[in-house]
Amino acid sequence: MTGPEIVVDRSSPVPLYFQVAEQFSAAIQRGELAPGDRLDSELQLADRLGLSRPTVRQAIQHLVDKGLIVRRRGVGTEVIRGEVRRAVELTSLHDDLARAGRQPSTSVLELATVVCPAQVAAALGVTAGSEVQHLRRLRFADREPLAVLENWLPLDLVRLTLDGLQSRGLYAILRAAGLRVRGAQQRIGARAATAAEAQMLGERRGAPLLTMTRTAYDDQGRYVEHGAHIYRASRYALEVTVAER
Repeated sequence: MTGPEIVVDRSSPVPLYFQVAEQFSAAIQRGELAPGDRLDSELQLADRLGLSRPTVRQAIQHLVDKGLIVRRRGVGTEVIRGEVRRAVELTSLHDDLARAGRQPSTSVLELATVVCPAQVAAALGVTAGSEVQHLRRLRFADREPLAVLENWLPLDLVRLTLDGLQSRGLYAILRAAGLRVRGAQQRIGARAATAAEAQMLGERRGAPLLTMTRTAYDDQGRYVEHGAHIYRASRYALEVTVAER
């Protein structure tokens, strides 16, 4: 058996599935259930708790929807790390994951010289139709897909390589090339995942995604990169500190 001792109160007005889900959630928050721990099957849990399988299935789905556990084909149901919480600052996702104790890794999906799209050219302040470096990466946290990162950079700034992009974040590469990124114009939004995006990120089609577009500039006021990124809303959150004016 994997998991805490679950006690349900049949006289309570709180639905039984919610009682089960909340007790599992509390055990995960306490660290009693650690990332990678597997839960008993629905049949085993139903038998152990004296509940129906539909009730247990609803409890498990509630935990999945909260991003606390995941169903893996051929493995079963297991606890995952909590969502990545990232402050809205001028940092790279790679560096933020490393600082948070998560293991970042990257799969480079595309790295090429392309004709700059008109909207990107306007953001970077380059001539429409000019060539830029285009890269697209799938970023993982602890081997779990988290985000798809797409960026465009002027050709004359730094020459990117597959090896470099797989081992370091983009901003670390820019810093190593002597570029000092000082600020950015950034926009955050949300939309539904396409079928292709859902497949890459391990989500269902139409699942909510966070979006972020950013155009960064250096200490000389030059635009150095434009990014259009998508993040799994079930695994990722942006935090903002606000103050009264």
